[in-house]
Amino acid sequence: MAASSKSSVVLKAVKQVMVQMCPFESNVRSTREFLFMVGSEKARATNMNCEVSTVVKHDKSEPVVDVTFTDGERLVMKGAKLTGQEMLQAFQSRCLAKDTQAKAKK
Repeated sequence: MAASSKSSVVLKAVKQVMVQMCPFESNVRSTREFLFMVGSEKARATNMNCEVSTVVKHDKSEPVVDVTFTDGERLVMKGAKLTGQEMLQAFQSRCLAKDTQAKAKK
């Protein structure tokens, strides 16, 4: 991943990010990449109240990212079918839309 995409992760509109995965499966790479970007110190510094948690399972379950935004809306992504970049783009576009909605309300 390019450093520029990692530095642009902003968690301002996010309440919680929960990642569930079985680390022994071959389809968890994209989910791990997403977790790495969202869980970085730089990203976490954009919202100290955002909870980033990981649930590690050993049951061959599909990797899932469950994002809860501050307005209560949720974004659920299934990592087995997406690349890390696709997950990040979907996440960032939703965050950007939330940020512009918040600015419009002010």
